[in-house]
Amino acid sequence: MDLLKKYWEEKTLLCILLLAFLSRFVAVVFAKGFGMHDDHYLIIEAAQSWVDGTDYNNWLPMSDGNAGPSGHSFFYVGLNYIFLTVINWLGIDNPQIKMFFIRLIHALWSLLVVYFAFKIIEKASDKKIATKAGLLLALLWFFPWISVRNLAEVVAIPFLMWAVWLVNKKDKLNVFAKEFFWAGILLGMAFSIRFQVALFIVGIGIVMILRMQWRPILIMALGFITSVFILQGIIDWILWGHPFAEMLVYIQYNIDHSNDYIVSSWYTYLLLIGGILLPPVSLFLFTGFVRIWKKYLLLFLPTFVFLLFHSSFPNKQERFVLTVIPFFIIAGVLGWELLVRESEFWKRRKSFIKVSWIIFWSLNFIVMPFISTHYSKKARVESMVYLSRYLKNEPDKLKYDQSYYLMVENLNASSTKLPAEFYLGHWILAYDVNATCSVDSVYNYWVVKNPDWVPRFILFEEDKKLDDRVANMKKYFPNIEYETTIEPGFIDKLLCKLNPINANQVITIYRNKDFYPQKIKTD
Repeated sequence: MDLLKKYWEEKTLLCILLLAFLSRFVAVVFAKGFGMHDDHYLIIEAAQSWVDGTDYNNWLPMSDGNAGPSGHSFFYVGLNYIFLTVINWLGIDNPQIKMFFIRLIHALWSLLVVYFAFKIIEKASDKKIATKAGLLLALLWFFPWISVRNLAEVVAIPFLMWAVWLVNKKDKLNVFAKEFFWAGILLGMAFSIRFQVALFIVGIGIVMILRMQWRPILIMALGFITSVFILQGIIDWILWGHPFAEMLVYIQYNIDHSNDYIVSSWYTYLLLIGGILLPPVSLFLFTGFVRIWKKYLLLFLPTFVFLLFHSSFPNKQERFVLTVIPFFIIAGVLGWELLVRESEFWKRRKSFIKVSWIIFWSLNFIVMPFISTHYSKKARVESMVYLSRYLKNEPDKLKYDQSYYLMVENLNASSTKLPAEFYLGHWILAYDVNATCSVDSVYNYWVVKNPDWVPRFILFEEDKKLDDRVANMKKYFPNIEYETTIEPGFIDKLLCKLNPINANQVITIYRNKDFYPQKIKTD
């Protein structure tokens, strides 16, 4: 124990990074699937389809059905495309193995957040406070799971943290101040992954203007413009004939559709942060965050500007605020710990603070194992993994010509969920049968006119009135037969019960015996 204690004292940052990696590696192994629509369909499905010679979202100008720029940056999805191309070249074809390596890369990438946060606070105060903040960022209950997802909001954080460290560590300015140029490069890369981080960057710029750092801000702006022009301007220029086409469409889309998604009160994100950081410790962090606004403006203002805008903007999705959570934590910990040291009131209440932290870490470690091993969207992923066994003997051309048909049915909903075709290993067409689009209309419009367009499998989402729905489907496809039922994971079921908007239903698969007379043998 003495040896461990000595090593912890001498190599504190390394120990924290090791804890962070171990917690994230659990998620790498067990947290399969995807978190939400954007981290899968806008990144993985798009990138893999390019590798396979097609274009899932019709984003590219040469694709049939493309109507021009759609408002999506090609930088991050392009990085995934390069990686998946290399994986394909190595002969790895199993989607689950591909995603294992992608999660591992993201887990390693997220360690930079812990590293630079520790360095920032150690420089601002001392090692003791840096250790507290580092442990929070390493072991907070949702960080391991969210760190291995393909969310642009999260992938951009290490770039921002690195840039803040470069700006923060430069006490004396030399003639060139290369740190500010590289900070600008990093900020441009973060912006090219997630356009909304422009708000955070504006906050950094305001701080530097208030400090009258004219030369550094010009150098940083040069780095930012260089980075953005290469990663956004040139790519869009090649694809669309003029720079920043995707960015301009994205801005216009968000203005036009600001009320089309989740609209809630201005204090929504404050409640969210207060909840996920677990009270009463979250209240400590709020207090600390507000308290340091003047002394540590570089930590406070960019986060404040980001939260202020998103709290004012009508569209409020939980993932939007993830980008600044680490900055809120390091600012909150720094401000709170300094307050406790200086305040006579809190010095007399050390027992309350200690008990609060004990409760916090106890709750954190109770929840953390369930979240870190959460196989998200399990039913949707595993249904495609199951069906991929049937396609192993199909012609390779199926990967490219979308000549394979599925039907997804849920008469209890206004729409069905998109099949996760990445896990199927082929690019197919899926009929959507729901409360507003009956099987009769789909059958007569598509199948009657095109006899070859008969679905090979029919996937029934959720099991409400399933017998009646199957009987109705057999009027059109009489030779369908029950194949299997894919259950969602425990957390998926819980989230669906808590809020039906999290539609993680049971999926029941029926096989069309006209194509597959016998059920495939499974291991």
